[in-house]
Amino acid sequence: MRLFVAVTLAILPMAAVAQPIGWQRFVVPETGARVDIPNEIFSEDSGPPSHGYGRRFQTSDGRANLTVNSFPNEANDSPASFLEKHFKLPPSAALYRSVSANFFAVSGYHGKEIWYNRCNFAGGLIHCIGLNYPANEKRQWDYVVTQISNTLAKG
Repeated sequence: MRLFVAVTLAILPMAAVAQPIGWQRFVVPETGARVDIPNEIFSEDSGPPSHGYGRRFQTSDGRANLTVNSFPNEANDSPASFLEKHFKLPPSAALYRSVSANFFAVSGYHGKEIWYNRCNFAGGLIHCIGLNYPANEKRQWDYVVTQISNTLAKG
């Protein structure tokens, strides 16, 4: 619990520190995909995603953002083939990569930021989350990213 509180204090904007992190379930209405989001961290609605259905969120200071989206798997890609087509991750930029029959999760450096993407494949749809956050805050974000990723589910 102490680690959770320390992580919370390190990444929340100062105005939100007085309250504990609250997690809220976000559901993509068109597909039923769902994910739990720490709404005190990602408190700003940034509009629809650039692809598919869902929503984008960001921190009040704009230093981190989260995209939740679902879209049809029109090419009938597997996680591995989708990853190969759409993500170019040079080995020097890689932090994490996991691919299975039903999902992939990848992470890497992009300048002074870390990006993380997870996509689950189910029922002809691809359900994804994408996060971007400061690389110098990696340790503080690890718990939040893991919790969000672990709650991504199909409808």
